[in-house]
Amino acid sequence: MATGKEIRSKIKSVENTKKITKAMEMVAASKMRKAQDRMRAARPYSEKIRNIASNLSQANPEYTHPFMVKQDNSKNVGFIVVTTDKGLCGGMNTNSLRLLTAKLRELEGQGNKVQAVAIGNKGLGFLNRIGANVVAHAVQMGDTPHLDKLIGPVKVLLDAYQEGRLDAVYLVYTKFINTMKQEPMLQQLLPLSADRLEADRKAADAAGSHSWDYIYEPDVQSVIDELLVRYVEALIYQAVAENMASEQSARMVAMKSASDNAGNVIGELKLVYNKTRQAAITKELSEIVAGAAAV
Repeated sequence: MATGKEIRSKIKSVENTKKITKAMEMVAASKMRKAQDRMRAARPYSEKIRNIASNLSQANPEYTHPFMVKQDNSKNVGFIVVTTDKGLCGGMNTNSLRLLTAKLRELEGQGNKVQAVAIGNKGLGFLNRIGANVVAHAVQMGDTPHLDKLIGPVKVLLDAYQEGRLDAVYLVYTKFINTMKQEPMLQQLLPLSADRLEADRKAADAAGSHSWDYIYEPDVQSVIDELLVRYVEALIYQAVAENMASEQSARMVAMKSASDNAGNVIGELKLVYNKTRQAAITKELSEIVAGAAAV
């Protein structure tokens, strides 16, 4: 049985750990509110550009942007993997990477080769461990996503698809549902399906928006080319913003759970310490009584 001094040392160690996890929980709660506000602030722009892109795709059937053309020649597939830079956020990254692994096995079983762009240290480390071809990466994004840091790495895959060197591009991230729930997502980014754009248009109509006839300057092709690139960038930025909000929520929940568990461990250790102390006192009293009786 451990001595009283050893148990006191363990109690002190767990109390210090609890202080750290409690502080991290409070920091994550503060950052979570800012990340959620940032995520919600990006949604109106994302929704508006999605509506305009869906309307233009219906208004100009004579011109088809390369992002909407299905490729079946190269047997290469691209992945944009959005994860966190830091850990201690529960199973958030694990769930996303498990979804990615299942899709990679499916595609490789069909004879496809994979190219990946990693956004976040955890995803970059995972892709390197499994031997994936990482063509670009963006790490140390901080607490605020900046589109100028994302465009460079992501443009590698967008250009490759536009040139016909990729058959599809997928986006992996964690979607923010609420503080207690975050959902791993794997969605096809390219080619932009007509069904998805049509669904976006119907959703806008249901929300009270209207289909507009546009005047193009300088011409239809230039406007649609520029707009669809912005559309894809908006989808990626929104995914990164959702992932950051999910990260802070998951970290807050994980640290609260760790603090609660530390409190339970401290209670159990104090109980063991009291039992050990009582046993030592009882033993000493027994020895004193035995000595007095012998005299």
